[in-house]
Amino acid sequence: QVQLVESGGGLVQAGGSLGLSCTASEGTLSSYVVGWFRQAPGKEREFVAAISPRGTSTDFGDSVWGRFTISRENTKNTVYLQSNRLDPEDTAVYYCAAGDVLATYSSVYNYWGQGTLVTVSS
Repeated sequence: QVQLVESGGGLVQAGGSLGLSCTASEGTLSSYVVGWFRQAPGKEREFVAAISPRGTSTDFGDSVWGRFTISRENTKNTVYLQSNRLDPEDTAVYYCAAGDVLATYSSVYNYWGQGTLVTVSS
């Protein structure tokens, strides 16, 4: 079991960049797939990116493809989401989640953080 904490959210101008972190405050992340999801007001939760336990496989949602990257440092128990060329449409609460399967749907992830808000101004 792991407890996840996201950090790095904030306000950024359109076209800018922001780095988010997901750290396990309890437990070890190294054996888990870690995914990032986001939810904007009034919208459904959306898959953003995911990375395999050793970082050898990644996947990205269509809306962030080519703009976001995901990486991990298992020695630091941390997964990173680097977001570039941000757009106001990227405004949302970003959640990280841990599970056993690299997938785009949220139901396969067992552990979730509380989320961090990213606001992109135009």
